[in-house]
Amino acid sequence: MSGFFEEVKRRKVYRVAVAYVIAAGGIIQLGSAAFPAWELPNWALRLVIVLLLVGFPIALILAWAFDVTPQGIRATPDVAVPRTHRRRNVIMLVATGVIVSAIAGFFLLPRISSAHKIDKSIAVLPFENLSDDKENAYFADGIQDDVLTNLSKIGDLKVISRTSVMPYRGKASNVREIGKALGVGAILEGSVRRVGNRVRVNVQLICTETDEHLWAEDYDRELTDVFAIQTDLAQKIAGELQAKLSPAEKAQKERKPTENGEAYLAFVQAHNLSCAVEDLGKLKQSEQLYARAIELDPKFALALARYSQLESWILHIFNPTRERRQKARVLAEQALQLQPDLPEAHLAMGFSYYYGDNNYDAAQKEFEIARRGLPNESEVYLALGAIQRRQGKWAESTANLEKSASLNPKDSWPLQNLAENYQVLRNFDAANKTIDRGLQINPTDVGLWEYKSKLAIAEKGDLSVSEKAFQTVKSMPMNDKDKLRIAGSRADVFVLERKYQEGLREAESLPDDLLAPIHPAALYGKYYIIGFARKALQDEAGARAAFLKAKDLLEAQLKESPDAPDMHIQLAKVLAHLGEKDAALAEARRATELLPESKDALGGPEIAAGAAEVHAILGDNGRVIEILDELLSRPSAVTVPGLKVNPIWDPLRNDPGFQALLSKYAGKT
Repeated sequence: MSGFFEEVKRRKVYRVAVAYVIAAGGIIQLGSAAFPAWELPNWALRLVIVLLLVGFPIALILAWAFDVTPQGIRATPDVAVPRTHRRRNVIMLVATGVIVSAIAGFFLLPRISSAHKIDKSIAVLPFENLSDDKENAYFADGIQDDVLTNLSKIGDLKVISRTSVMPYRGKASNVREIGKALGVGAILEGSVRRVGNRVRVNVQLICTETDEHLWAEDYDRELTDVFAIQTDLAQKIAGELQAKLSPAEKAQKERKPTENGEAYLAFVQAHNLSCAVEDLGKLKQSEQLYARAIELDPKFALALARYSQLESWILHIFNPTRERRQKARVLAEQALQLQPDLPEAHLAMGFSYYYGDNNYDAAQKEFEIARRGLPNESEVYLALGAIQRRQGKWAESTANLEKSASLNPKDSWPLQNLAENYQVLRNFDAANKTIDRGLQINPTDVGLWEYKSKLAIAEKGDLSVSEKAFQTVKSMPMNDKDKLRIAGSRADVFVLERKYQEGLREAESLPDDLLAPIHPAALYGKYYIIGFARKALQDEAGARAAFLKAKDLLEAQLKESPDAPDMHIQLAKVLAHLGEKDAALAEARRATELLPESKDALGGPEIAAGAAEVHAILGDNGRVIEILDELLSRPSAVTVPGLKVNPIWDPLRNDPGFQALLSKYAGKT
């Protein structure tokens, strides 16, 4: 063995080995820095390392065989040793080189791979407002939201939505914990100070795995330069995360939404207020500010698009009038005329088709265009999922709702929509798990508890979950709207339990002046419950008075919204209770014409179930059984346990056809 080491020393192999290791290390370090900057794939660096590792034993062999002399490269002279020793020494040299390369590769390649496997996911936390005027908080939110929106347009990134990051405002949370909760590899923190028309923005990008500051920047600009700040931020963050920008994405970032600083401030305030989706008062303030922004800059396409989307939402939830529907459409058209490639404008047009016209095919086309421009926008996937289930595309709908939930992991609303998919498909195991996911995120969400109760009734006819939910929410902080919602649900459950006196008392305690601003359905729904309970208690006069009140409210609403199928079917039920058979059937027919199952696979069955109730009230058992048979045979919210527990079907309990229907579908819930 001593002869081998003496030969290695004599032939200067040590010197070559050390030089090779130093040179290879330098090449690897250079490649580690340069390859990502040149946007070369990770495998290219690994290939270089493999070639260097393979070259090491080759370099040793060459060093053994040759020597560098003043006369040039010459074969190293042999010494007088037995041939067997010479062969042994060469084999040991090759084996040593291979072993060293193998050991180096074992430790080096995995580290190189992991070190350059960039997690291209980010959450932009709420920016801290450092302005002396605390009312400028909306401006800090606007900067954060614009940075987030710019990043969300980069398809090579995963960007968490605004709703999921807002709960971290003002909280000194651990970056690693936030990263784990949101499922991201990087966090952007920042602060904003505004003094007059000067804006100072400080930001830092942090790795959630190591808590390491990847990059930081300070900006001190004029208010009109705020868009340049946002563009620069998006580009630098994308570079740090090695995200590639397409030419279209680069062009989107370089375009300023407006040159008018005052218009931008009005827009930011309007957008902040529009996030309060259940507060009609704030939504009306948002309307005024959007109008102000457009007045200051009539070519502000983004403001027009957001304004249109707001109008569509108010149309959908609060005020389904033709005037508002037309306003939403005109605003979206103006935005697209000004900027045909603006994804937010296509999103707005999609909602105009969806909420305004129930034109799902046209809406889907617009949402698909918006998705290409907003690949990280949770709302786009939620909209696509909502449209696709109405088209009967349940698998595609479910996938998009899951995508929406992944981009908005701290918002339970996508999960509630996803649970509805599973319920209609009668996959109650998945529905319950999904609602429980939502409750883990937001255990005080009244809507989730309400939906969990409905699932128990639909799956098992179990009303005990409702009772548990009512007890649970009693200890929760609630606003007036939630309190009224719970009281209304409490009245509904009392009726399902056939506790009509308690249901009547609960419904009559609801004040009309507080119900009306929430939604018209809440008010006429109150009088329908009162009428139903009084009728069950044999108070025919009281029932008739309540149904007449509900009729007046519905007819007044239908004058403003003549094409609302849910109002027509509700009026049909009221008329049936009043004994106005022909009018009731006409209203039911009108509702099913407006929203047939062939047009809407989600809403159509709801209208059909309402029509079945109308026929049950009128005593047409044969038609009821026919409709319910169709609904039980395909996706719908109708289930055998639900039919068993609801008193609306009590007149059919002894009908052999109804009993046969329940038996037919008993095992298919």
